[in-house]
Amino acid sequence: MDDRQWDSLKSAVEGSGGDRLCAFIVDSPWLPRWRGCSMLDYFGGDEAWFEANAAAVRRFPGAALLPGFWAEYGMCTEPSAFGAKCVFPEDEFPFASAVVPEEDIDEVEEPDPSRAGLLPFVLRRMRWAEPRMAEMGHSYRFSVSRGPLNIASFLMGTTEFLIAMKTEPEKVRLLLEKVTSFLLAWHELQRATFPSIDGIMVLDDIVGFIGREDFIEFAEPCLARLFAPAASVKLFHNDADCAVSVDRYPGIGINLYNPGIQLSLGEILARSEGKMAILGAIAPRDVLAALSPEEVAAAVRAQEAALPRGARLVRSCAGGMPPKVPSENIDAFIKAVGD
Repeated sequence: MDDRQWDSLKSAVEGSGGDRLCAFIVDSPWLPRWRGCSMLDYFGGDEAWFEANAAAVRRFPGAALLPGFWAEYGMCTEPSAFGAKCVFPEDEFPFASAVVPEEDIDEVEEPDPSRAGLLPFVLRRMRWAEPRMAEMGHSYRFSVSRGPLNIASFLMGTTEFLIAMKTEPEKVRLLLEKVTSFLLAWHELQRATFPSIDGIMVLDDIVGFIGREDFIEFAEPCLARLFAPAASVKLFHNDADCAVSVDRYPGIGINLYNPGIQLSLGEILARSEGKMAILGAIAPRDVLAALSPEEVAAAVRAQEAALPRGARLVRSCAGGMPPKVPSENIDAFIKAVGD
């Protein structure tokens, strides 16, 4: 993100800015195919990765792309530090296989983010790209990670993890404690390496698969620790159902939330009492990816017309940029917001 976009984002989150800011979470599900390269080339080559991100920045100057030049390996990034087996198909999303049976949780060691798994390669790519980004006027603004429940579900298997919440809650708390401590160190390492970082971004869809009591018991303490460090923007992504937990997000420290489509924008704002800004919430697949540019623009205008007075909204889609969104639809979205 450049300075203007970052300042606009901070103003939108604070509720002090008058600009209608567009911003999209942009990463590997959309970027490689939009750029015309395979996912394996995108993950494996510095030049392919950088040029895809730089091309998107140049092509869509009217939108902030979040977190901006995201050096990631899909869902494999953080689980790899715990020894997860990572599989990278030629042109499909990579995945990490479960490696921590319930009975082995006691033996799990907290990884060193400077040395473990794919994380050193993430940092190396970020260092390599930083001077090139600076030539474009861009800097790293966020420390980024998947969330603790998300990572734990990859380490154990999603079904096994959710069942263990009920059958072995102490073991689950222990695993989440280890994962959260690791993530705190990982975010701190990113901030220490790149002083321009002044935002925290955490993505955890598993939060949307549990009930309110489980959220308060297992998820909330972990997220509160991750969002405790000082930062101007504390962005949380959960595009699964947020109905049972969204009212708790402002108290955790979250000031910008990227939801899914399960609740309307008005319902999310009401349940959170307008205490945080929303990054959303046009339907990503069924509108932004599937409809015509004219229909996308109409959906944006309808959202604007229904926006409650005083709402803090960063105009985006619900969730991240989905695969196969054409440039013309993004152009139509940005133009409709500007109009």
